[in-house]
Amino acid sequence: MRAVQAFPVTGVIAQVLMGAALAGTVGLSGAGWVVGVTCGVIMNAALARGVLRYRPHRLGPADWVTLARATLVVGAAALVADSFDEPAPVTMLVTVSAVALALDAVDGWVARRSKTTSKLGARFDGEVDAFLILVLSVYVAGSTGPWVLAIGAARYAFFAAGWLLPWMREPLPPRYWRKVVAATQGVVLTIAAADVLPPALTQAALVGALALLCESFGRDVWWLWGHRHTTQSRVAAIADRGPADHVGPRRGRVRTSIAVALSIAAILLVWVALVAPDHPSRLTLSAFVRLPLEGIVVMALALALPATARRVLPWVVGPAVGLLVIVKVLDLGLYAAFDRPFDPIADWRYTGIGIETLRDSVGPRAAYLVVAGAAMFIVAVLVLTTLAVRSLTRVAAGHRRWSMHAITALGAVWVLCWVFGAQLVSHVPIASTSAAGLAVDEVRAVRAGIKDRAIFVDEIRRDRFRDTPGDRLLTGLRGKDVIVAFVESYGRIAVQDSSFSPRVGAVLDEGTERLRAAGFHARSAFLTSPTFGGASWLAHSTLHSGVWVNRQWRYDQLVASDRVTLSHAFKRAGWRAVDFVPANDRNWPQGSFYRYDEVYDQRNLGYVGPRFAFAPMPDQYVLLALERLELAKRDRRPVFAEVDMVSSHAPWTRIPELIDWGNVGNGSVFNSIPVDQVTTAALWGDHDRVRAAYGRSIEYSLDTLVSFVQRYGDDDLVLVVLGDHQPSTIVTGLHPDLSHDVPISVIAHDPEVLDQIAGWGWEDGLRPSPQAAVWPMGAFRDRFLSAFGTQAAAG
Repeated sequence: MRAVQAFPVTGVIAQVLMGAALAGTVGLSGAGWVVGVTCGVIMNAALARGVLRYRPHRLGPADWVTLARATLVVGAAALVADSFDEPAPVTMLVTVSAVALALDAVDGWVARRSKTTSKLGARFDGEVDAFLILVLSVYVAGSTGPWVLAIGAARYAFFAAGWLLPWMREPLPPRYWRKVVAATQGVVLTIAAADVLPPALTQAALVGALALLCESFGRDVWWLWGHRHTTQSRVAAIADRGPADHVGPRRGRVRTSIAVALSIAAILLVWVALVAPDHPSRLTLSAFVRLPLEGIVVMALALALPATARRVLPWVVGPAVGLLVIVKVLDLGLYAAFDRPFDPIADWRYTGIGIETLRDSVGPRAAYLVVAGAAMFIVAVLVLTTLAVRSLTRVAAGHRRWSMHAITALGAVWVLCWVFGAQLVSHVPIASTSAAGLAVDEVRAVRAGIKDRAIFVDEIRRDRFRDTPGDRLLTGLRGKDVIVAFVESYGRIAVQDSSFSPRVGAVLDEGTERLRAAGFHARSAFLTSPTFGGASWLAHSTLHSGVWVNRQWRYDQLVASDRVTLSHAFKRAGWRAVDFVPANDRNWPQGSFYRYDEVYDQRNLGYVGPRFAFAPMPDQYVLLALERLELAKRDRRPVFAEVDMVSSHAPWTRIPELIDWGNVGNGSVFNSIPVDQVTTAALWGDHDRVRAAYGRSIEYSLDTLVSFVQRYGDDDLVLVVLGDHQPSTIVTGLHPDLSHDVPISVIAHDPEVLDQIAGWGWEDGLRPSPQAAVWPMGAFRDRFLSAFGTQAAAG
């Protein structure tokens, strides 16, 4: 028996040695070690629990084979964890997985031949199979899509369902087909990981494997559902006998203690869900010292309602509380990222864009895991809050006298706190109705959003330049090439009141002198952006259209209209209008709204170098492409170009360096230039480092832009350089009065260009001072068109 108890310890030692072997051959990073050791500890802790539960007298040779398989699977998990930061050693991963799959046939055969089959061995074997499938699905999801994670998560979803539904915890009859399906999952995933088949065939095989898995689990669930009445009768019979009839006194006390602890945890969960704040600035321990009226009402309903209604109550209130928690989490996240609350109408539409941005920033595998984790979190919140409310109502109904006293006392305390306005935190009263208030706010937000649609339609229609003919547009810029350059995340924080602003300011001041030496001058100010921390397209559309586009539904309404944009105005006046969007890798349906003659993106810019974190190519290459593809052409019309400079886009883990323009070529030169690179987790875990990295990215973009003007600028070049929004709060910090301002500069060689905006009151140079003028970004279009000779059509 002592040898049996030492079995899990042997497993831990073997798995550590496995990690050492991988580290000595293909290399293993810190993340790989952490994941490998963690998985090993969890697996062997579960094994130890199984030993205590099944109490085998001895171990058979098959158990040791299964332990060897478990060790290989832990090694595979470590290799997959490594693949998030660098390419995985596919050969080693496939080899380890294939050997683990082959041993799956060996341990069963050995158990039968040696007549040492056991419940522990069968359960251990099944769990090792499930974990290998999960590990491989995580790896394959990075190249195939997040849906593959369903293959790995199926076994654990089935297990979790048993927590909610007792009839799903019953043992299933042996079925050979179940083993065939499990083996098929492992084989198909291993082949997919090896990447030896055409993508279409791999996809088809994975879809087939998932279909088999659904059929197998569906058949098991159907069988359990058909036998649920037998299960419920047995549970009821055990309950009728009482705990003393089927467990000893000691185990009965343990179970009672666990039940009490779970009831207390359920009450605390409901309480925390109801009083938790939805703004990061209020997320303090003292903010939880509140008394929720909603919780008192739920307890009162549990006492007042008849039995049938009381059983229904948790399934109504529980999911509602869960949705409340999800909304609060979304509020916290959106305040932290974008300095605004969750929008129940529009923000769901950001899901796809958010996943793509995350994928481009941290890689597809990490992005898909985040998505899977978010989905699991949502399900877990809804399930746990429902169970917690169910437990709360049961406790209240099962202890009516105690509950009546508690409700009376808590109600009296709540009324007193409400009458006297008691509070421990400013503007956070102890007598709380925040949950109901948040629900009301969400309903009001929906109503306001619906009403805003009609209001915004009228704003779009009121366009003073809608009917202005081309010969009366932009007469003060005739013959000039005009570039609007959006510098990603270039906000006020970059030039003022931050640890990195002196360095950025020095780049701007030096850039001003370099431009002056080349015959260029600049005027600068600030614009207030409609967005913060992201959603750049809202800022772009606001600048172009002259209306305030601060929500996705406004953007959708705008791009479906015929409102005149800056690009449209220039095109109507005779310019060639082009757009450079290096982050795009597909058709852009909204491009027709801007009426560009040409849109350049990843597919036609000809770049063959490496990515720089989010940026598919460095800003220097994009600006050189503008020169090569448009400005260097002879006998052409003047060009209006919007250029998106995305090298300063989060996560700032890999920042390019400015090189000689003559060496840029097709971008392949960047493959041979060493660049400091750090993982997102390591960088964003250090507040000072991430702020410094952001500052360096802004320095690079601004320095590159000035260098481009020095090298390729001529007498007819005019630039409008501005930020789209402030960076996220990991850079700006969290405080109530976050600025949404971004710097803007107009640069020109011809002094008459800047003379036409002399009345704007903007400051000389590239760096605006704290006292510089501040305009709403939505005001720029009309002032720009008016300043440069555009005459609005009468009427």
